[in-house]
Amino acid sequence: MIPLIWAIAGVLLVVAEVLSGDLVLAMLGAAALGTAGASALGVPLGPDLAVFAVLSGLLVLLVRPAVNRRLRGHETVNTGTRALLGVRAEVEEAITARTGTVRIRGALWSARALHDDDIAAGTAVTVVEISGATAVVTAADPGRG
Repeated sequence: MIPLIWAIAGVLLVVAEVLSGDLVLAMLGAAALGTAGASALGVPLGPDLAVFAVLSGLLVLLVRPAVNRRLRGHETVNTGTRALLGVRAEVEEAITARTGTVRIRGALWSARALHDDDIAAGTAVTVVEISGATAVVTAADPGRG
């Protein structure tokens, strides 16, 4: 009877995981199902609580982070204008009085200097911000490739 109770608890926890999506309930459900197996093999009621505690701890602390990384990916993909931050560009039309034009990945953008410096045409710059349709740039670090 005890293994059946553990099995039902495990299934209910796994089903409840569908609502939460956090993988904690799935790990607890798997621990309950493992405990149901241990209980079916003859582990008495007191020690099977210890089996559940150990399995829960291992699954939540060790397995869940690995599964989370695998499912959700560990790298954030920048899209839109965020993808341009830190990109090297070349000044096409000199940036003077805070306005000019740069070529970023083949596209022309209006640009202004981060600091009130003038930047000559042909100079390598780094995009530090996108403000509306204007790229905010600074002279590129000569040591970077």
